[in-house]
Amino acid sequence: MKAVIFDMDGVLIDSEPLHLESDLLLLGKYKVDVPEHYLEKYVGTTGSSMWEEIRNEFGIETELQEILNAALSLKLKLLKKGSHAAIDGIPELLKDLHAKKILVGVASSSPSMFIKEVLKRIGVERYVDTWISGENVDKGKPEPDIFLRMAELFGVEPSQCVVVEDSRNGVLAARRAGMKCIGFRNPNSGNQDIAKADLVIEGIGELSEKSIRALCDA
Repeated sequence: MKAVIFDMDGVLIDSEPLHLESDLLLLGKYKVDVPEHYLEKYVGTTGSSMWEEIRNEFGIETELQEILNAALSLKLKLLKKGSHAAIDGIPELLKDLHAKKILVGVASSSPSMFIKEVLKRIGVERYVDTWISGENVDKGKPEPDIFLRMAELFGVEPSQCVVVEDSRNGVLAARRAGMKCIGFRNPNSGNQDIAKADLVIEGIGELSEKSIRALCDA
């Protein structure tokens, strides 16, 4: 094992409720009324792919970039307004991996600006070697592009990476990239089918450098 790659929303920070609140508020602005569970299928995907589908489905005439700008502005506002912290066990796990010379990456479908603010807010920047946004690859999760790009940035083989994800789309992307995957069952991420993960956990505290290495070497 050379690297551990973390999804951000729902893994490093419990921000899926923030995204849900933001997306529902924005949908309301465009006179679209949907139940909360409607958005569960988009957990882990990029905002651009989500909003493009929604625009087409509900006939929203607003330009995609305008919607994305509004979504980012609203999410940043909610992030600054709330008292968001790292998910229990994340600071300790990242510190452990960093100390053991394991590369730590963050591969998130969120916009770059949101990733920067989150890493700063939860105070784990020093333990993250690099991060990448879904904005930086051609196809978002569940396609493997973002994880393969991270392996390239690290200069390691996909088989030398382990991914920690909380969504169906993220787990599928990791497996398609040829990486071992740990599925974190976060109830705030909605009803996510993460059964295809190599290991499913209920809490980040279950993980350590030693246990992740054992999974990779299995």
